[in-house]
Amino acid sequence: MTDLDLDIDGDVYVFPRYLAGTTGIGDPALEPLMQLGWELTHDDLGNAYLNAPDHKVRLGFLPEGDDDGLWRINAYVDRFGPPAWGVSFNDSCPTEFVAAFTRALAQAYQDGADRYLAQPDPTDPELAAFNAVAPLINRGWQIQHPRWGVMELQTPDGMAGLEYATGRLDAERELTTLEARWYMWGGPKNGYARWYATASTNTPTPLVKAITQSVSDPAPLPRWKDFLSRGLRDHAQLVPVTPPPPPVPTPLDVHRTAPRRRPALTTRSVPRWSTTTTPSALLPARPSSPRR
Repeated sequence: MTDLDLDIDGDVYVFPRYLAGTTGIGDPALEPLMQLGWELTHDDLGNAYLNAPDHKVRLGFLPEGDDDGLWRINAYVDRFGPPAWGVSFNDSCPTEFVAAFTRALAQAYQDGADRYLAQPDPTDPELAAFNAVAPLINRGWQIQHPRWGVMELQTPDGMAGLEYATGRLDAERELTTLEARWYMWGGPKNGYARWYATASTNTPTPLVKAITQSVSDPAPLPRWKDFLSRGLRDHAQLVPVTPPPPPVPTPLDVHRTAPRRRPALTTRSVPRWSTTTTPSALLPARPSSPRR
């Protein structure tokens, strides 16, 4: 295992990433705003709150909230007035999607109020919305059968989707229910593993686009396999962060892979010098001719 493997917070990669589920840790999504010096406070229940220096953007991390809305972010034109826009993520949403949003929000806040309070073009809000939808279309998400007042896209496997509502919406319901301008979801239809995110009317399009880009990113996410719910494991592809070592070969494997040896040479009879009597010595001697 390399040092890089040790730095990865998980033992498997999950693909597609919209089936990775939450990490259960809020720090990565809080960090981009805390680096700007936003004020961090806690209540007696363990919920955390971040306030921008001008108190015109507020974030709540609410593990002990009244519902499953774990993350709630609101922006204000007047810090004592109603929210100009609101974004929420539930407690099953992959933390990386929230972090993508807070990074974009941190940059928009640094750029000024005309960025983090920028409203879509009122003359053609659907055209502005297309900029946030384009990453999904470019990565294979498919437009569904049109239904009145809603544009809908889904992944080819049907395990994640986005709905964009047209027309006038109730501003208060957008902030307190799922009936928002933007509604994104992923995971099995039944069970706790299903996640959602909402964004109300007037949420700056670049901030929404940060979410859609992260959701549709083809790169997998690291997770601890035992932490994944059964519903996610049944539908996602899991690849070990560290490939398993090759199996120890069995004696049969060794026998099958051993090189074949050429048979040894057989013993051959090799003529040698000998002191024994040769066969020619046993023949009768020829008579000698008389001498003259």
